[in-house]
Order: sequence, then structure tokens, then C-alpha cells
Amino acid sequence: MFEISDETVRLINKTCRGKKHLKLTVGYVRDNQSIIKIYNESGEIVSSKKYHYETGSITKTFTISLLSKYISENKLTLSDSIQKYIKELKEDTYYPTLLRLATHSSGYSGSLPLNKREYFKIIFNLIFGGSDLNKNNPLHMDFNKMKMLIEKSKLKEVDYPWKYSNFGISLIGYVLGMISGKGYWDTMNDFLLNELGLKDTCLGASNNNLHGYDRKNNDCGNWQWDKGNFISPAGAVSSTADDLLKYAKINMDEDKPYLSFCHKKYANGTKKFDMGLGWLLLKKNNNVILHGGGTGCFSSFLGIDKEKKVASVVLANYRLSRNKDEHIGMSLLESLQNSKDI
Repeated sequence: MFEISDETVRLINKTCRGKKHLKLTVGYVRDNQSIIKIYNESGEIVSSKKYHYETGSITKTFTISLLSKYISENKLTLSDSIQKYIKELKEDTYYPTLLRLATHSSGYSGSLPLNKREYFKIIFNLIFGGSDLNKNNPLHMDFNKMKMLIEKSKLKEVDYPWKYSNFGISLIGYVLGMISGKGYWDTMNDFLLNELGLKDTCLGASNNNLHGYDRKNNDCGNWQWDKGNFISPAGAVSSTADDLLKYAKINMDEDKPYLSFCHKKYANGTKKFDMGLGWLLLKKNNNVILHGGGTGCFSSFLGIDKEKKVASVVLANYRLSRNKDEHIGMSLLESLQNSKDI
């Protein structure tokens, strides 16, 4: 029987220390079975309750999963320019392709849709703490601002070096909503429920969501999202560990064959990662796909080894510093991988 390693437990205990309201959910898939454990400041707790978390940027993988479905249905191609679907843009100008947006190689600034002052304020607050950030969703953009930022960004027709872009993925979401004719919000919620079968996953926060807490253990509630916010495709999904592990199984087994589009290498990423569509691919082993996420007071991580059929998930209602959610998730995933070698 598989047991969580001592190193993973050490990381969990270190992460829980001093967080009075923490619900840290750690789960994994092994031998097609899902196991979920919940921890608070005092250690592991017994709970049959499903906790709902803001997943932040794991949302991007759902957005790109829908993109891959539309590719398989010949509704679009990765070489399409966004101008094909956003008719209001000026003509005779280069605009990025869906492929460059999906691989963060479009050239858009990492701060968009925020200006540099707003962006660095977020970074400062995430590093040093700041309740003003956590109580309000700073990522908001309507159609007019989106159009203005697209036209203001003078890009060249080249593959730019990797630069993580909420704005780029959001443009893909807008295109998907245009193709469906229903807008991104309704299209994605339908995809999550009726295509992927994820009953506890949706855009925005529901009454079931845990509240997030800042470093001083202050209640920060939840970030608010709505249909009019064009950044939703980059970070608006809330979910549970159960649903995310089900999603991991769908990806590792490719129950939806079109998801295989997302798992191939399309571009270089960082020193550690290559880029699939939406997903990060571990450079030393492209069979491992992963993505993390964070909002004002939430952290998330999902890692999948498609070859060994194992996956790990970490969800917290605190914004964990120094990628502690990723460290826990990767430590757990490595233990799972090693257990399959025995």
C-alpha cells in the first residue's frame, strides 16, 4: 500500500504551521484510485466534506482543453490569427496566432492587462502581504480595454521568448466564446459539466467555496468574477480535489482523444519546462504535465505522469509563498512515480 513519503509530510507540516484557518487538501491518483487527505494547522484531519477552492491559473488548462476540442472539430486551427475572430481590430496589422498565445510565445507583456504600477503592486503584496489585494480581484478587463491593449501592443511576426501571459490565454477564451456563439462563460461551464463531467467545477466562486486567508489569518473571502470579465479564461475556475483528480485521469487516459493535442511539445518554455498547449511539460520527462495557480488567498497545483498513470493535487485557502504547493505536489508525484518502479 502506498504511503505519502516522510519528505512530503515534512513539507506539508512546514506549510501548515501558523495558518489558523488552513484547509490544505492533498490528493493523488494511483492504480486508478483517488486518495484525498486534508490537513490543518494541527495536522491531518478527518473530513467527508468536499472543499471548494479557487484554482487560479489551472483554469488555463481547461480553456486550452476546449481549444483542442474545437481543433478536433475543425472549428479553428492553431495558425489562425485572433483577427479572424475579433473583427473590430484594425486591418493590415499583425496579430498573434492561437498557437503563440497557447504557448506564451506571443510577445505580450506579462503584466497585461495591468499597467506596470498595478502589476508590481500585486507582486509586492504577494511577497510581503497585503489585504487590499486579497479582498478584491485586480484582474478585470472589458471588451474595449481588451481591444485597446491588443492594438497598443505592437508585435512582430516572430516566436518571442517564453513570457507567461494571462492576457494571451484570455484572448483564446474570447475566441472560443465567439465560435460557440454563447460567450466564454456559458460555453466553459457547459464544457466542464457536460463534456468533462466535473460536477463541482465552475467559473467564479459559489456559496460552497472556502474563504481565503492572508498571512495574518484575516478572512479575505473570494475573488469575484463575472461574465463581463475577459480575464476569466486565465483564472476564474473553482473546483475540488475530487474533480481535479478526475480531470487528471481524463488527461492521463486521454478519454477525450482531442486532449492529446495539449500534451505535445510546441515550444520552449523555461529551464525546467517545455510548453504543450496550456500545460507545462517537464523538460527531463515530457510525459509529466503540470500547472500551478494562485489568486489573492488561494494556491493550487496539479501534476500528472501520463506514462505511469499517477497524479498529485494540492489545494490551499492561503496564498503559499515560495511555491510550497508545487514543492508538495512534486514531492508527492515523485514518490508515486518511484512506487510504480518497484
